[in-house]
Amino acid sequence: MHKGSCLCGAVRITVSGNLPKPNACHCRACRKQTGHYGASVDVPRSSLSVENEDMVRWYQSSDKVRRGFCCACGSTLFWDPVHHDWTAIAMGAFDGSTGTSLSMHIFVSEKGDYYEIADGLPQNSR
Repeated sequence: MHKGSCLCGAVRITVSGNLPKPNACHCRACRKQTGHYGASVDVPRSSLSVENEDMVRWYQSSDKVRRGFCCACGSTLFWDPVHHDWTAIAMGAFDGSTGTSLSMHIFVSEKGDYYEIADGLPQNSR
């Protein structure tokens, strides 16, 4: 069981089961939304519980994806591919240890020029 919340605590999440390894996404949209790159973990919707879901606002960033954030504090929480049965949760939303680590970097062809990726993990251009 993994618990987390937005910055102000209005939205609380619980994920049942172990977390898979997250990705770090360097795409333009994730960088704009988070202020750097986004790190998130994909979990089945059936293992995710959201408390105060009415505080989550959704931005439809494409035909296939919407992005969820807290309407009170603006915290990035979700990346949701609407035609799949899973949701990505921002790693920063989790409280305490997650017991996982990054698996790879994606969309590195769009990464910012102000940092280097030097952790030795696989890097995918898309």
